[in-house]
Amino acid sequence: MLLTSLNPLAVARGDDDSEAIRIGEATLSRSDILGAATSVAERVSRADRVAVLATPTAKTVLAVVGCLIAGVVVVPVPPDSGRAEREHILRDSGAQAWLGDTDEDTGGLPVVPVRLHARSWHSYPEPPSHSTAFILYTSGTTGPPKGVLLSRGAVAAGIDALAEAWNWTFRDTVVHGLPLFHVHGLVLGMLGPLRTGSRLVHTGKPTPEAYAAAGGTLYFGVPTVWSRVVQDEDSARALSGARLLVSGSAPLPVSVFERLRELTGQAPIERYGMSETMLTLSTRFDGERRPGWVGLPVRGVETRLRDDSGADVPHDGESIGNLQVRGATLFDGYLNRPDATADSWTDDDWFVTGDVAVVDEEGFHRIVGRASTDLIKSGGFRIGAGEVEEALLGHPSVREAAVVGLPDADLGQRVVAFVVGEEVSEQVLTEHVATELSVHKRPREIRVVESLPRNAMGKLQKKNLM
Repeated sequence: MLLTSLNPLAVARGDDDSEAIRIGEATLSRSDILGAATSVAERVSRADRVAVLATPTAKTVLAVVGCLIAGVVVVPVPPDSGRAEREHILRDSGAQAWLGDTDEDTGGLPVVPVRLHARSWHSYPEPPSHSTAFILYTSGTTGPPKGVLLSRGAVAAGIDALAEAWNWTFRDTVVHGLPLFHVHGLVLGMLGPLRTGSRLVHTGKPTPEAYAAAGGTLYFGVPTVWSRVVQDEDSARALSGARLLVSGSAPLPVSVFERLRELTGQAPIERYGMSETMLTLSTRFDGERRPGWVGLPVRGVETRLRDDSGADVPHDGESIGNLQVRGATLFDGYLNRPDATADSWTDDDWFVTGDVAVVDEEGFHRIVGRASTDLIKSGGFRIGAGEVEEALLGHPSVREAAVVGLPDADLGQRVVAFVVGEEVSEQVLTEHVATELSVHKRPREIRVVESLPRNAMGKLQKKNLM
């Protein structure tokens, strides 16, 4: 049965009693999911919005699917959120109940239990595609986290576009251990398998050993995951039978890309997206896979590059511009933030991602990074922090690197590198970068640190370095 709605179970193929999801110690068939999630739907159907503590458990799966069946908006709450962040999410979202597991900090909301063995076969009409499915909260890099309104239609369009780009079908087994409160783990990693009909193995934590033992065909991970995988050669080689290895949420170091190819026999797929846009760029299953590049727009998405004055930036593979997108996968605005919503769109209805990128003659995209932290304007030059980081990572003394532009009275901004490594020499690294890249891109200062600040997805938090 082909899926025409967002109801993720409408695409069930084959034996509904076979394993559909394995997560933690629990295994669920499609029949299990449909019956238990519909029971959830009956208990929350009169609510508008409910909060779900997004732990990697079967109860989270049933809570989310139950809300989708009932047409109730899901507000995923990160399990590691602090008190202030959680209070903001619950207050800002207007959640009316707490669905499923709780760690006692529910903000006074009534708790609705999720029962793994409950069953209901009541039917619900499919809500309109424009109705909101999720309120996903951003990481709060520019103030309190903003609630991103994702419609059912946008979620469906995003999954379908990637299914086409990756030839993702019911024959696949998806494996990942990602958090279930972001687009990557929740929408792509959980709803994607349900919508395409593929099996899902969620490993709880994304360890090399767990990935190796899962026996999947389609693996999802962030760069930190793949970096750890290539350090465990036996586990990496165990993935050689997989069909696709997909990396996202942050740039994949070229060294990790090449090591994955060496150990598994295949180059990884890289892709780009954000909460507001879903996943909009990707290399294809049958296309070129170029280290450091995230490929082409997926079906239904358009992109363009603009300079600071709004003029076109040439697609020459070198010129850096502000990335703007439009298409069926985009969000409907920020909850309670009409000002932020308006500021994020151009007058001709393109979404301003806040990222800077380059595009080559063939339409391939390379993400330079955030305009606010990864585009450094130093001495009249525009420098992408990413290429300096990649050059630093090419030196054997460096394990991790983060490059930012800090205020400088003479240059405007000076290139400063934070590195993790052994026996690091500032002079040696500065000369190394000047040899690999143009001299003006060399770090003016190198600071050795024990670790770099990252969030739950492994994404570097450069705001904490500035």
